[in-house]
Amino acid sequence: MREKLNLAGKRALVTGSSQGIGRAIAVALAEFGADVMIHCARDVAKAEAARREVEAFGVRSGLTVADLAEPEAAQRIHAETQAALGPVDILVLNASVQIRKPWQEITLDEYRRQLDVNLGANVWLIQQFVPDMQRSKWGRILTLGSVQQVRPHPEMLVYSATKSALENLVRNLAPQLAPDGITINNLAPGAIATVRNEQVLADESYLRRVLAKIPAGFIGEASDCAGLALLLCSEAGRYITGQDLFVDGGMGLP
Repeated sequence: MREKLNLAGKRALVTGSSQGIGRAIAVALAEFGADVMIHCARDVAKAEAARREVEAFGVRSGLTVADLAEPEAAQRIHAETQAALGPVDILVLNASVQIRKPWQEITLDEYRRQLDVNLGANVWLIQQFVPDMQRSKWGRILTLGSVQQVRPHPEMLVYSATKSALENLVRNLAPQLAPDGITINNLAPGAIATVRNEQVLADESYLRRVLAKIPAGFIGEASDCAGLALLLCSEAGRYITGQDLFVDGGMGLP
């Protein structure tokens, strides 16, 4: 089994990997031998720190900076990743935009940005990177959904909807990509202690309400998502495709 988890010789891109779940997954892939391209939209200092953490495992790394809402972002990320590492075997689509507000107050710009980054950019990145996987007859694509696919937050209407759309995208593409040795799955985290959630989880009243919905009784860490990501991105996960898998302490259960 250890050999099936070995990613030596594989190359990965993880979007939104300067912090949080993306960074944890990038580090896990590097720990098991993959070369990893780090991506961020703005915070280059954090991304450089993530890059150094990856390189500490003796693998190659690189950094691409791009706002996924920009029309040419996917093409530029592909070109820069190719130049730094070569053709990518593993594509982890982690980056997203989350805007909290009552549904009645959502603006057109806020709607478009969440849709463009959380769904559109993933489509364009898959279009860019899949041909390389098809040529090698091996590939792993992992999208990052959310427990909000089944328990939508009332102040995250568009965000929740885009995460449900990702799950549908995975089911649609899985049978189309499988003949080329490419798997695609959706990992749906629950309440995870990341920078994005730091402020709201610091509110004790809010934290109690969240914990009441989690059978496991605690908030997860970004590293809790990394083990499943490693399985799905390795040869050990070769027979798993088109699946929607929750890492949420039971929060998404009926």
